[in-house]
Amino acid sequence: MQQHILANLARRAADRRRRGIASICSAHPFVIEAALQHAADDGSTVLIEATCNQVNHEGGYTGMTPAAFRDFVFGLAEKVGLPKEKILLGGDHLGPNPWKALAADEAMRKSERMVAAYVEAGFTKIHLDTSMACRDDPIPLPESTIAARAARLAVAAERSSGAVGGVPFYVIGTEVPIPGGAHESISSLEVTTPEAAIATAASHREAFVAAGVGAAFERVIALVVQPGVEFGSENVVPYIPDRAADLSAALSKLPGLVFEAHSTDHQSPDCLAALVHDGFAILKVGPGLTFAMREALYGLDTIARFLRPQSPSLVAEMERLMCDQPAEWRPYYSGSDDKQHAARHFSYSDRIRYYWPLPQARAAVARLLLELRDVALPETLISQYLPRLYERVRNGALMTEPRALIAEPVKDVLRTYAVACH
Repeated sequence: MQQHILANLARRAADRRRRGIASICSAHPFVIEAALQHAADDGSTVLIEATCNQVNHEGGYTGMTPAAFRDFVFGLAEKVGLPKEKILLGGDHLGPNPWKALAADEAMRKSERMVAAYVEAGFTKIHLDTSMACRDDPIPLPESTIAARAARLAVAAERSSGAVGGVPFYVIGTEVPIPGGAHESISSLEVTTPEAAIATAASHREAFVAAGVGAAFERVIALVVQPGVEFGSENVVPYIPDRAADLSAALSKLPGLVFEAHSTDHQSPDCLAALVHDGFAILKVGPGLTFAMREALYGLDTIARFLRPQSPSLVAEMERLMCDQPAEWRPYYSGSDDKQHAARHFSYSDRIRYYWPLPQARAAVARLLLELRDVALPETLISQYLPRLYERVRNGALMTEPRALIAEPVKDVLRTYAVACH
């Protein structure tokens, strides 16, 4: 089932019947549960991906190995009634990024163990990204080195797949700018040239053959490129089809492949639909989902403090937490203290997402939900602070239970992707 979906993306593209799939890149339980609920509601298959920094064989910043992340997702799926067969798991940017401060050979050995752990845990979609320079590497890293390292990781993946009986599908290449998000403000981006896309595919094919895994290259389904979309803390660069027309046309010279677009968060419905139409069949989204979740949490926080003025403030707790531990936002937000204060909470880049897993944040959210557990939420306050949900609450389509009010904005984002993809 999963293999059929992935293989079909390229077949449909070749037949000009282009479809797509959204790739949910988040480890937050509220977001993942909402994505699983959305899939259960419409009978679709959901693609959930973990990044090398979030999840790896050493635990990542979530503390989860690939097997633990799989069990975490499957546990939530059981809760919402979604069969495991409707879940596709992927690993994003699998390569030496978490260990790039080490010498290249040591970083690659760790990367091999990470990729093996992903495949052994049943992850089917494997994005091999070895584009980052390690401590003893030249900058920029030669394309031939990137391809050879990706092939080295493919060898590890193939070896592990033989042990577990699964067959991984691969994604190659990386996007510009590098993972982690753009900084304060961006005006435009250079679209990947057709020549660069074709050269990346060719160099990786040669490297796979040289490494003895040429047959595995036939399971490379997508190439990550930059179609000209990104978001900074203050603005979103929209997709402009004319700028990517030559890149889109290059798919005719890349049989069996589709393009994967990263950082599609906050694009308009028309832009998302145009991306799929133009062959960018895999649309990554992550910060846009936690952005929607944060809007709902902050709306509920304000409602709680109107109903119970002595309630502790979630916003104030998150501000204290981010100021005490600024490493995840300071390189991204500049300007006056007031400007940085606003960005910490409301920026498109949503650096606050790195703080939700911390114990203090989890406790603050739990307190908020407890405060509202047995409270009748007035429609008028929902109209004021969760206005996009007001009509659904008023006509009875949406309960005023806090978790439902948090999940619904996340599902709204996913509904936009579903329309664009199908």
